[in-house]
Amino acid sequence: MERQVVITGMGWVTPLGHDIETVWRRMLTGDSGVASTTLFDARTFPSSFAAEVKDFSLEQFLKSDAPKHQGASRNAQFALASGVTAWEHAGLSRYVGLDPTRVGVYLGGGEGPIDFDPCAAAALAGCLGEDSEVTPLDTVRWAQTAQRVLDAICELEQDPNMAGGHLAVQFNAQGPNFNTLTACAASTQAIGEAMHVILRGDADVMITGGTHSMIHPLGVTGFNRLTALSTRNESPRTASRPFDRTRDGFVLGEGAAIVILEEPEHARHRGARILAEVVGYGSTADAFRITDIHEEGRGAIAAMQGALDSAGMTPEDIDYVSTHGTGTEENDKIETLAIRRVFGEYADRIAVNSIKSMIGHLIAAAGAVELITCVLAIRDGVIPPTINYTTPDPNCDLDCVPNKARKREVRAALSNSFGFGGQNNTLIVRSPEQA
Repeated sequence: MERQVVITGMGWVTPLGHDIETVWRRMLTGDSGVASTTLFDARTFPSSFAAEVKDFSLEQFLKSDAPKHQGASRNAQFALASGVTAWEHAGLSRYVGLDPTRVGVYLGGGEGPIDFDPCAAAALAGCLGEDSEVTPLDTVRWAQTAQRVLDAICELEQDPNMAGGHLAVQFNAQGPNFNTLTACAASTQAIGEAMHVILRGDADVMITGGTHSMIHPLGVTGFNRLTALSTRNESPRTASRPFDRTRDGFVLGEGAAIVILEEPEHARHRGARILAEVVGYGSTADAFRITDIHEEGRGAIAAMQGALDSAGMTPEDIDYVSTHGTGTEENDKIETLAIRRVFGEYADRIAVNSIKSMIGHLIAAAGAVELITCVLAIRDGVIPPTINYTTPDPNCDLDCVPNKARKREVRAALSNSFGFGGQNNTLIVRSPEQA
């Protein structure tokens, strides 16, 4: 019998809250987590708002274990909190027969927040001469300043692999440990690759998902320079407008989401509740441009078709598509085109949405959060809305579940993530009854 992969636990930290049911309720009512930026003074930036995680404290989740992760970066803390929730949700904290060498981590983890001021001070000390002219780097002078002003732990925590390391420490996960940073597609890719770790027999349990926080001056500057962010500073809550004709860019968000993947027999042996089965995964590259999606949706089409093929499904087997749906002019238009190419005439009967309209774009963590919404849609038979949809765009003519949640039986859902660099990743999950 072929091995299968199921989801037994879920956890997230998002701009709408930190527990599954609270966030889900707020999504179904079309709530927004977008507001003026508070993590730094963004008043002079073209985009002075973001979807920040609010009222968060790692101690709420870790309690006595918190000292083990002293100095953890913001995104590592989000991953830990999400991981603890997912671990508890899966019932693994109460299971004593777990083999730690058969437990692994596969994360789509972004870089930690840049320690900008000390880094800049060290760089300036090494490059500015006595008359303030820029000179070739004086490495000795730079090192002396860096040793004095930089914090070793803070610098270490900027590495993208560190969140996965914290998860391994927290759960004694001694199996395979990977991190991928394929931009906005990272956590979808991580979950897909973690599925394959189990399918090939290298682990029984995988802690997988994504985490990211780029709400800092360098992160916002980069996306503003790319003209990728909405600049509706007068109305932050309505700024994220996927598929709407008046869309002008995405809203930067932050957070994390973790799912526990297991081999089904392992889950059943310990009496775990199976939430969904992961049945399809497609991964492609556009091989086109660094920041632009292929204009005919070449990679997106191939990723969706690859996921359907690996699942042994046809388009008619899918009830709901969670789109990448960023709210940029090109992404939404080309994703619509790609969905129509894959789904054909059935595209007019399928429901699609973008929860980025409510929580912003969580970059490396976006796909994992969106996959959890697919599992919840399967559980409850309801699809969250795409809010802020007021003006139809003929180039985005799919049923995007505008403004109000919709009751609908969801047996199988497809989730898309597309990243800068031309990364395309698609997952398919289906009802646990078939696992």
